[in-house]
Amino acid sequence: MAKTGTAFGAPLPVPPIIDPASRGGAFDLIIQEGKSRIVSGSETATYGYSGPLLGPIIRVRSGQSVTANVVNRLPMLSSVHWHGLFIPSDIDGPFNPIEPGQSWSPTLKVNQQAATTWFHPHPHGDTARQTYMGLAGLMYVEDGSAEAFDLPREHGVDDLPIILQDRSFGPDGQLIYDRSPMAMMHGSRGNTTMVNGAVRPVSKPPAGLVRLRLLDGANARNFRLTFSDDRTFHVIANDAGWLAEPVPLKEIEISPGERYEILVDFTDGKPVELLTTPDHNGRFGDSIAERAKQLVATMRERREAVLRFEPQPAPNRPKHVLPKALSAPERAEPSRAVRRRTWTLDSMMAANMPMMRASGAAMDHGGHAAPASAGGAMPGMPGMANGMRMGINGQVYDANRIDADVALGSQEIWEIVSTEMAHPFHIHGATFRTLTKAGKPVAAHEAGVKDTVLVDTKAELLVSFNQPSTRDKPFLFHCHVLEHEELGMMGSYLAQSST
Repeated sequence: MAKTGTAFGAPLPVPPIIDPASRGGAFDLIIQEGKSRIVSGSETATYGYSGPLLGPIIRVRSGQSVTANVVNRLPMLSSVHWHGLFIPSDIDGPFNPIEPGQSWSPTLKVNQQAATTWFHPHPHGDTARQTYMGLAGLMYVEDGSAEAFDLPREHGVDDLPIILQDRSFGPDGQLIYDRSPMAMMHGSRGNTTMVNGAVRPVSKPPAGLVRLRLLDGANARNFRLTFSDDRTFHVIANDAGWLAEPVPLKEIEISPGERYEILVDFTDGKPVELLTTPDHNGRFGDSIAERAKQLVATMRERREAVLRFEPQPAPNRPKHVLPKALSAPERAEPSRAVRRRTWTLDSMMAANMPMMRASGAAMDHGGHAAPASAGGAMPGMPGMANGMRMGINGQVYDANRIDADVALGSQEIWEIVSTEMAHPFHIHGATFRTLTKAGKPVAAHEAGVKDTVLVDTKAELLVSFNQPSTRDKPFLFHCHVLEHEELGMMGSYLAQSST
């Protein structure tokens, strides 16, 4: 049974679509402060892109070049990472900081298959807080294939963006961003789940096949999603493109940075709720067997209802049918890999334990031992002030170090090893196919083209390097628990032609 909590009622917010093709091939993004009504009776200080919270959806077409005119109106520097858009490193955000009052206008040449991508800040040392304050937006890459498959595609009607996040609020309605050592170790987790910036909203789609574009935009939380009536849905796309065919599931887990597109059939017209179970990831030192027990226990816990669907009769609308086939990704050929590397995501638990003990923060995932308002400037790295560190292969991130040189156009097998907890792993500027997870073949719904993957113990990835980077602006790879990234669980690679 799902827990009740706040009653449903507010309509699901649907961000507006911006189509640069109708605006001379350009779009504007204003990074700004704002006020948002999220919790009852309060105005919450937030950040947003061209609005008070989150951002518009940018719709681009493969083969199109668009110019992003980004203006920073925050009182601190920011940047924009085009997460999932495959472009050279010199026009991505991490090494293109935008000072307060300044602008940045990269021209993005889009050349990839249809996908749901997103954008968020990436200023090293303040990525987590700025994202927590509300900076996140979706970008849809279109190539005509959705029309060919006759997929639902009417924005805000039968094609719905679903941005999942968790946040905590103080008695005054203001966001609380937990900077305690314990929160840094687990990643900052809130006690209130939001969908598109709203708490327990209601969507009224037409009674028929509906497309949901899922994004986990949380700092650290994994969402394990199912429907209150246990209905089957079909996964049709991963982060970077279509699956070969729809994959039926009753439950799906999504980690920070990941995207899935699913089709849900509301033809029966019955109201139903989207549920998520508590996230037990982040309990350090648990064995695989202990995690399995936690998952079984989770199934018995009261699930949280985060979004209610109330399908409406739509007798005059065209009826979409679940496609039998989509677009099979190119066959993954591990034999083509020119090199194998191992990257161990190291939480450095032994070194960080004294800081956690000194903090006196004996807290559960929903607690907040050292809460502070999220709205103020936060110079430097939030956890580093406590002396905490995390790394990859025993090394804390260094902006002056290149961790790997790869040949442009090549493929490599990267073995990702997670210690103490499962980590979502993201690579900038590259796509990959997940070959195995925990030593087993990857599940069918994860078999497509991805840029982010949840790694529990170990995963093998066949990575394709098709975008160039420069030594002063390399590509990054990191844990997408944003606090872990800022504590140093990040590396950089240089992708250049070997000729």
